[in-house]
Amino acid sequence: MGNGKGSGPQAGLRRRNMALVMQALAAGEQTTRATVAAAVGLTRATVSTLVDELLAAGLLEERGAQRPGTVGRPGTALALSDTGAAGLGAEIGVDHLAACVVDLRGTVRCRVEAPAANRGRPAPEVLGELAALAADVTGQAAALGLRPAGTTVAVPGLVGRDRRTVLRAPNLGWEQAEVAEALGPGTVVDNEANLGALAELWLGGHDRLADFVHVSAEIGIGAAVVVEGRLFRGARGFAGELGHVPVRPDGPRCSCGAHGCLETYAGEEALLRAAKVSTGRVPELRAAAAAGDPAALHALEEAGAALGIALSGAVNLLDPQAVVVGGPLADLAPWLLPGVRRELADRVTDRRWRPQDVVTSSLGRDGVLRGAAYSAVRAVLDDPAAWIMSAADRA
Repeated sequence: MGNGKGSGPQAGLRRRNMALVMQALAAGEQTTRATVAAAVGLTRATVSTLVDELLAAGLLEERGAQRPGTVGRPGTALALSDTGAAGLGAEIGVDHLAACVVDLRGTVRCRVEAPAANRGRPAPEVLGELAALAADVTGQAAALGLRPAGTTVAVPGLVGRDRRTVLRAPNLGWEQAEVAEALGPGTVVDNEANLGALAELWLGGHDRLADFVHVSAEIGIGAAVVVEGRLFRGARGFAGELGHVPVRPDGPRCSCGAHGCLETYAGEEALLRAAKVSTGRVPELRAAAAAGDPAALHALEEAGAALGIALSGAVNLLDPQAVVVGGPLADLAPWLLPGVRRELADRVTDRRWRPQDVVTSSLGRDGVLRGAAYSAVRAVLDDPAAWIMSAADRA
């Protein structure tokens, strides 16, 4: 199976072992055949053979002798390749479009973004512009020796189980939009909150954090649940619609048709309106809060309290290790989190819940886009043999 081909139990075992080797290298810094063998429980001879195949396929690269200070004969340091297979992520926001390419390590190698007033625009028009951005960034990636193994599109809405169709995106005004078809073969679609949570799991640097609720906001508010290192999607794939949890049933009418949803208090538009921010941008709201502007501080206090009320229900129901606050909310954490933590302290039944169990994402606004791109990379890391076979078929 030197080219990744083969069938039967032996081939299946080899395929799984090759994935173990790739995942071990993805989990750490430069390492050797011997340390990989120890990490995955395979013989050095087996690992050496698999590594040679992965080197030949361009998925790994050698970095010279292992640094001094190691015991015994120094081995050759290995690392995931910074050329070859990559992931393409694209994002549809209410007010922007973006695309980026990441390498096998999850490093952003090229990125493009364009402002776009997408609310109410026909889906084909928006998707045409997104396809142009994707083509632009793919061209930049090719100049760096990178070839996307797949494309993932992040959208602010409910996605069908086929991972191709946006069933409903209220803030865009879309229903039954065929997104994947417009971006070409190898494209899948996912909810932006799901991809933000996966970015936290894979790239967020949260040591041993495998059970958490991730919450973020653009125009709306989205959440996603990670359980034992896996995204929980729910029976129909719609888990995580925290923005439409009612926090004050007699509150203002929401875009979903209900009253008093969290989104009407802590969504980006609601926050900016309450804070009387003239430009309609989060950086101005942050600056106003930092300067002590009363309207900004009051808006953020109210939003933090509403967010804490909604999250307390999620924490009581799911008992996660932590809540991770990401996206634009992370930029406002100094003023939002006191209210969030206060409500959680009052409402969570487990009195061992601590304020430090609410953490801020280090990925910020790029979390969703990076999660989209890296999800395509994960397919290669989880099954490198399939990528090798597909590359051979394309050659």
